[in-house]
Amino acid sequence: MALEAGSSGCGGRGWGGGFRSLMRRKQVDSDRIRAEGQPQLAKELNVPELVAIGVGSTVGAGVYVLVGIIAREHAGPALTISFLIAGIAATLSAFCYAELASRCPSAGSAYHYSYICVGEGVAWLIGWALVLEYTIGGSAVARGISPNLALFFGGQDSLPWILARHQLPWFGIIIDPCAAALVCVVTVLLCMGIKESSFAQGVVTVLNAFVMIFVIVAGSYIGFQIGWVGYKDSDGYFPYGVNGMLAGSATVFFAYIGFDTVASTAEEVRNPQRDLPLGIGVALAICCALYMAVSVVIVGLVPYFAMDPDTPISSAFAKHGMQWAMYVVTTGAVLALCSNLMGSLLPQPRILMAMARDGLLPSFFSDVNKQTQVPVKSTIVTGICAAALAFTMDVSQLAGMVSVGTLLAFTVVAVSILILRYVPPDEVPLPPSLQESFRLNQECDEERDRALLGVGNCTLSQTKDVIVVVESVKDPLIDIPLHKGKMDETKRRKIASLSIGSVCIGVLILTSSASATWLPFLPICIGCIIGVVLLLAGLSLLSWIDQDAGRHSFGHSGGFTCPFVPVLPVLCILINTYLLINLGGDTWMRVGIWLLMGVLLYIFYGRTHSSLTDVVYVPVAQADEMYRSSSGYVS
Repeated sequence: MALEAGSSGCGGRGWGGGFRSLMRRKQVDSDRIRAEGQPQLAKELNVPELVAIGVGSTVGAGVYVLVGIIAREHAGPALTISFLIAGIAATLSAFCYAELASRCPSAGSAYHYSYICVGEGVAWLIGWALVLEYTIGGSAVARGISPNLALFFGGQDSLPWILARHQLPWFGIIIDPCAAALVCVVTVLLCMGIKESSFAQGVVTVLNAFVMIFVIVAGSYIGFQIGWVGYKDSDGYFPYGVNGMLAGSATVFFAYIGFDTVASTAEEVRNPQRDLPLGIGVALAICCALYMAVSVVIVGLVPYFAMDPDTPISSAFAKHGMQWAMYVVTTGAVLALCSNLMGSLLPQPRILMAMARDGLLPSFFSDVNKQTQVPVKSTIVTGICAAALAFTMDVSQLAGMVSVGTLLAFTVVAVSILILRYVPPDEVPLPPSLQESFRLNQECDEERDRALLGVGNCTLSQTKDVIVVVESVKDPLIDIPLHKGKMDETKRRKIASLSIGSVCIGVLILTSSASATWLPFLPICIGCIIGVVLLLAGLSLLSWIDQDAGRHSFGHSGGFTCPFVPVLPVLCILINTYLLINLGGDTWMRVGIWLLMGVLLYIFYGRTHSSLTDVVYVPVAQADEMYRSSSGYVS
């Protein structure tokens, strides 16, 4: 019976049970929360707020510096194309996020999606990596604000004593009170409610956009006056060749990280099926347009080799007699950092809340304040941790670790799209509160079958045999097509699973071989060939077989559908894996220590406290019916 199979599959102990716990998958959260009556976040967000959150979390102060570094060292005047290619690559991930966010509109973002589609073990690692990303990211952003503020006071040493950085003589630590204070202010703002914090972030984002528009308009005026001297260099449009332009794209790709913050607010969106895809798409399009317009103007004002790598925009205006523009640009950098800080601290409490709802973290993190309808306790804890880091540590050396969490999330989200389309979960967990109802339903079904057939005491399997015999006598051919169809579907799912695995292994071998420049040519070539064969074999099979019919009823229907499956998700996996492998050994060593800590925490706490420890797995249709009948809500 399904009850017995489900119980044996999820309640195991020892190494076998431990491995099964890594693979167990959960139901779409929004359904479970409504059914179990858990407190929900306030639904206050529409498309404008989502766009403000997405743009504010993506466009940071880096754009005010990045254009100079990439133009000088990689792309030259082709910087605009680098931003375009990077934007297209980011759009691949955005498409995947848009479909999953509209189908599974609950807090947790990539953690939530991977828990539903892949399994508990991968979901835990993604959630744990994202916690590190947002903590270090918020601290690094906060530490970058005080040097920019100092320019308004005449230099780094001119800040008021209470805001200036100080070095502790006995510890060799440079403390930053300004950074810690800003983190505390943003934390208080986030605790007030999602409506208030999104409004504040929207105001700051609009002001920053006005600064960038000023750079575009004023720079264009100067460019037409001087004849766009930056594009008249003898080295041409691609001074470093196409390879340099592509290297620049790989670097500026990280300037698009941040739109995933929109997905973390899914539970707070009024109409997630419509608004989440629009919010993600419009935010990314605005970011790409601003990046490209700024790069077109600045590269045209100054030859790429003469750009100031630290202050390219301010120095470009200063060379044409607009020294005062430095203050406008610095204002934009401060606004961008403040908006980025809000975007870094907003998702983390919601991820912790989602993990605590699932039992992987203590229930303390899942508390939602009844007045503000936000996870206040989680927000305060994350604010304190980020403020302590920003106050005591120079986290710039750890900044590379921020990218690991995001790229891992992008990769797993793309894999989740493939799983959703080809092998979606055909069974979902039933919580203990509904297991008794499930047993009663089974007993009622058995009694009804016995009454209809006039069969005495017998087991359910025997009853099913009688049903099959009666139907077969009535129509001897009825059992054959049903059995054949079930076998064909089982075979299709097995082929799809192997194909997805082939794609992932092929991508890993291909990107690892292509990045291992320290190896001789022959091993690199062999590795690349093996990787390409596995990748193309898996992609070809996925393109050949049919997608699962159950994908239409998975989660919430009627939302955005990712186009060009399976090609688009596979390209997304390939790009993100390549970027992950090329982050550097030191970064991976630091991240490895953090992930190892997470593995230990999962083994000794999360695995045994998971809400899926003692659950029954039932077919999806049956679970949906039981949720509706038990709670009385209309999906």
